[in-house]
Parts: sequence; structure tokens; C-alpha cells
Amino acid sequence: MEAAVQFPPPLNIPDGDEYGITYGTSAHLYLRLLLDFLPPANRSFAVFPIGNLSPQLSGLCNVKLYSFKELKIATNNFSTENMLGEGGFGCVYKAKLRNGTMAAVKVLSSASKQGLKEFLTEIRIISDIDHEDLVKLYGCCVEGNRRILVYNYLENNSLAQTLLGERWSFDSGERHGNNVHFDWSTRVNICVRVARGIAYLHEEVRPHIIHRDIKASNILLDGNLNPKISDFGLAKLIPPNITHISTHVAGTRGYLAPEYAIRGQVTRRSDVYSFGVLLLEIVSGRPNRTFDEQYLLETAWELYERNELVYLVDAALEGNFDAEQARRFLEVGLLCTQDSPDLRPSMSSVLKMLTGEEAVVMEAEGRITRPGLITDFMAIKTRNNNKKAETTKMTTVPSPEILTSSNLSEYNMKCR
Repeated sequence: MEAAVQFPPPLNIPDGDEYGITYGTSAHLYLRLLLDFLPPANRSFAVFPIGNLSPQLSGLCNVKLYSFKELKIATNNFSTENMLGEGGFGCVYKAKLRNGTMAAVKVLSSASKQGLKEFLTEIRIISDIDHEDLVKLYGCCVEGNRRILVYNYLENNSLAQTLLGERWSFDSGERHGNNVHFDWSTRVNICVRVARGIAYLHEEVRPHIIHRDIKASNILLDGNLNPKISDFGLAKLIPPNITHISTHVAGTRGYLAPEYAIRGQVTRRSDVYSFGVLLLEIVSGRPNRTFDEQYLLETAWELYERNELVYLVDAALEGNFDAEQARRFLEVGLLCTQDSPDLRPSMSSVLKMLTGEEAVVMEAEGRITRPGLITDFMAIKTRNNNKKAETTKMTTVPSPEILTSSNLSEYNMKCR
């Protein structure tokens, strides 16, 4: 049954990093954007009379507004001891809220690429959906130029740090110890539940949601190593009758589908590609790109061609895994990363393949075709950019001030 979720109209804020709003002078704007549609019980300070912006964000009523003082106390003044992670977006801190609830406080840096649009997009999307395989947004803080999100606390950080980060040295290519053990059944559970969460976003929510940044660092783990999909700042809403959305390219290299990286066309199958790469990471225990600079997908394809795909399975499992199931998972990963989006399965089909309800559908002669390798499509993109640069050079129109009779004939020859 489809989820009965109703979203407000898309935000009327332009793409890019500049929005005609300066963070230092927009405290009242941030406050009004949220307070206009919060229930009275959640309004803890006055509304400033800067105009009615509620039509742009009407319907956002499931967000609790925290004060900066409250979050400062909850994180022990944002102490380094409570820091859970740090990245280009800012820092995440462990916090204990006034009611005793543990939370993760995501403080966005003023230098973060996640601007006002992404901040509001994340709030608007995640506040209106509730699923056991997605993180839960408790609320946010918008005092001054601060942009802070408050989520449920997940004890085992992310897959990138817990499974991949602490167990692989980029300098030596050697494994390191980790007190969290990911046995085969745990990995199967993670793969299946992440697939189920993405299928929910793609097919059960209306309008459909494209995450656009599925990767290991955005898969968080609770105390029992159950996964939760996080970080919806880049997410897009796509109506059922739309085939794709053309947008600026954002995301993480190595996880981007060819059509998205080259042409900026994003579809639900773009998320499928990213999930395929993630699937290979979970089974192999290796990050997408290792110390020798070879992408994991390239290694997987080479092993598949030699009929040695099973050798990609994490050696840390010491042979304690279902070889047939592991091969199926890796083949699904290759199928998800096919060069053409039409050859990639839907996430509901992916879920059925992982659970054994459907066979892994292959092309002619029972073989999977070559996936969309980053080395291939980045070369294509480079050639396209070079052609555009050459075309621009050949058709540049001299400015009126310098277009004279002496160079007019030369310009006409270039434009023929």
C-alpha cells in the first residue's frame, strides 16, 4: 500500500550556492520560514514581521524548534569528546536532550556547500516520512546564522567509519582492527534493509523521492547494526509522470551514475547505481576507492570476467559466509551499475533479488554486460568538455568595440 504522505509544493529557491540572502543578516528569515507553519505549542519565541512566506513551505508542521542554548547544553558546549563525525558539511555531536533522549546534532558549517535550499529540503522531506530504515528528524535550530539539525542518535556511526574507515589504510592497503564485527548475516541484513528503505522512497512515497547521495557515510548504524539512510539535503521529488530531472551534479565521485555525472540527468535509476556500488563495498569490506587508486567496481568487473567474483568477498569473514548468496549479491551490484539506466532494475526488484524471491536477470548468454565504469564515462565527459571548449573558441563573437572591417572577414570564415 502506498504511503499517505503529502508534500508541499517544491521550494521556490534557485539552484546553486547563491540565493540572494546573506547568512549573517537572515536570522529573522530563517525563524519566520519555520515558525510560519509550526503549531503554536512548538513556537518558543516571537515571530518577526518580515512578510508572509508560508505559501512556499506550507504544510511543514512536524518539526520541533530547538534553541541554540538548549543544544549547547545538550552537547556539553559542542565538546570534542561528543563529536561523532566531521566533514565538509560541518560536525555531528552526540547530545542528551532535556527529556533524557539521546540525539545526534548536525551543525552545518558556514562554509558548507549545503546552503539554505538544501537545509530546508532536508527538513521538508525527512520530517514528513517515517520508516524504520530512515533516520528520524527530531527538529532543528535556526537562531542567527546557525543551521542545525537534530536526529535520533545511532550508536555505531556510519558504514564508512565502522565497516570501512577503521579497517583499511589508504597508505598501505592493509586492514586494521575493529571492535565491531560484521558477520555475514549482519551484512545481509544491512544490504536488504537499505534496499528496502530506498524502494520505499522510490515507489511508496508520493511524489517519489530520489536521494541523490547514497553512499557508505550516509548509512548510519544503530546499536544492533541495523542501518538507517540519512542526509536528505540533495534529495529531489519527482512526480510519477516525469522520466528524469536535469539538475546540477552533486554527490560523491565513484557513486555517480554515468547519465548523471555526464549530462546532469537524475532518475531513480541513478540511486540504483549508487546502491550497486554500496552493495559491493558491504560484501567486500573495501571502500569504493582503495590505496592503489582503482575503483572497486572496476575490480569487481575484472573478477566477474574471470569467473572469480567470489574472491571479492571480505577476507575478514574467514570463509564463514554463504558463497552462493555472496555471488548473487555481487552480481546484483553489477546489475545495478549497468551503463544504461534501462538495464538497471528497480529497487523493488533489487530487494526481491537480494532475498531470493527473484532470479538475477542477466542479458544474452546468461552474462551481465559491462557496467558503467567511472574511468569510461569520465573520459567521455572530458572529450565532451574539450569539444565544447573548441566550439566556443571557434564561434566567439568579437565585441562591437573591436569588430572592424579588418577582422570582419576573419570572423565570417570562422563562423562558416
